[in-house]
Amino acid sequence: MDWRNKHVVVMGGSSGVGEATARRLVSLGARVVITGRDADKLARVAKSLGEQGRGVVVDGADAAAVRAFFAELGAFDHLVVCLSGAEGAGAFRELDLAGLRRGFEAKFWAHLTAVQAALGTLRPDGSVTCVTAISARTAFAGAAGLAAINGALEAMIPPLALELAPLRVNAVSPGVINTPWWEKAPAAQRDAIFATSAATLPVRRVGAPEDVADAIVFVAGNGFMTGTVIECDGGARLV
Repeated sequence: MDWRNKHVVVMGGSSGVGEATARRLVSLGARVVITGRDADKLARVAKSLGEQGRGVVVDGADAAAVRAFFAELGAFDHLVVCLSGAEGAGAFRELDLAGLRRGFEAKFWAHLTAVQAALGTLRPDGSVTCVTAISARTAFAGAAGLAAINGALEAMIPPLALELAPLRVNAVSPGVINTPWWEKAPAAQRDAIFATSAATLPVRRVGAPEDVADAIVFVAGNGFMTGTVIECDGGARLV
C-alpha cells in the first residue's frame, strides 16, 4: 500500500507497540492520530512524530469519550487498536477475578468500543487491526486470565471480517515484547522472564515494539488479507 496521505488512527499510540506503529506509519507518509490517557506522554510522542502526527487525549475505557473522539475526528482510512490493561495475569488459584474483569474492561471491551465507535467515519473499504497477545494461542502457566481476554477478542475477528466487509478486520498477536507493559512486574521477575524467553524462543531473543509494528503495517496495508490473526511471537507457539 502507498501510505502517503492515508489517515490512520492508532488507539493507545503513546508508548510501546502503538508508538512504534505510529512512527513506522509516519515514516511511510501516513497522517497519524494517536490517542492515550497521559496528556504529557502523548504530547511528547506526538511532537516527535512531526507535522504528520497529532495526539488526542482519550481514555479508551470511557465509551462516551471514545464515541465523541471519532465523531469529532471525521473521516479516516485505517484503525489500529493497541489498547491494553495491566490486570488479568496470575496463578489461577489466587487469581483476582475482579482484577480479571477490569482486564476485560481495559482490553476486550475497549477494543470493541473503539471499533464500533469508528464505523461511522472509518472508510468502508479501509481496515481495522487489533493487537491481541499470543497467550490466546499457546499455553503459559499463570496466563489463563490473559488467554481468556485475548482469546475472546481473537474469536471475533473472522465473523467481524464477514459482517463488516468490505472493511478488512485483522489482528496481530505478539509474544513477549519489551514494552512498558512489563513495568508493572517486579524487575527481577521481568528480567527472569526475558532471559528464559531469549533462551527458549527459536529466534533467541525477546521482541521489540518495532517487530510488532512491522507486522501491523503489513496486515493493515495488504488489501487481500482479512479475518486473519498473525502471530509475531518469535516462535513461542512452537515451544
